Amino acid sequence: MLLREDDRGVLAIGQPSHAWLSGQLARAWGNATFGRVEPLEEVWLAAAEHDAGWRNLDLEPTFNPETGLPCSFLEMPLDVHLELWRQGPTSLISQSRYVALLVSLHGWRLYERRDLNKLSPADAAAVKEFLSWQVGFQDRIRSTLRPDPVSLERNSLLIWTWDYLSLALCLGWSPAAARGAPTASDSLDIDVEPAGEGRAHLDPWPFGVPALTVRAEGRRLTGRFENEEQMRQAFAAAPWETLELRLEPRP
Repeated sequence: MLLREDDRGVLAIGQPSHAWLSGQLARAWGNATFGRVEPLEEVWLAAAEHDAGWRNLDLEPTFNPETGLPCSFLEMPLDVHLELWRQGPTSLISQSRYVALLVSLHGWRLYERRDLNKLSPADAAAVKEFLSWQVGFQDRIRSTLRPDPVSLERNSLLIWTWDYLSLALCLGWSPAAARGAPTASDSLDIDVEPAGEGRAHLDPWPFGVPALTVRAEGRRLTGRFENEEQMRQAFAAAPWETLELRLEPRP
């Protein structure tokens, strides 16, 4: 769950909707500087489905008693988060092995960056076991697909970039920068800057269209809640709202 706070309360955006926005970025991605996305259908689908493990959880979100709101993705217990990242790629393998592989790589990449020295011994052991599980899952898929490793790494980094850009847009992180976005021949940082209500500038411009409108959906929550039951009742009854953002090159 992503929680976008504004002067009207909180817009609770499900992880799959944030991933859908990532997929919208993927569909439009590519130009002379940033190159093409190949294979487009598989990579686009992996971007749009990279949070598949959250589908059921975000229908009945867990409660954070410290905030009186649903738990955001940054507040989830480690064991729950790790399990969701096992369920996601596993649920996709019957749809597309390449998509499942990319989603598994994304989950692996999230935890491979963690400093295990800052975790408790039990949590560090859980992360190590998770990383080992993901590598085994990936190896089994690679043995049947034999994907080009250079192309696979580039596509994994593209999904990493789209994930970050989608988070920045959904949560209003601005200014922000997606570091090391793959280009046709190297990598570049992409700056995201506010450009007025419902608009943002990206520089350099990574898309093949002059401007791009993207959207995600969430539920509008007002106030804080006393317990999980109260929060879930309010969440189920909360009005839907579409977050729509127009992306443009920096003038």
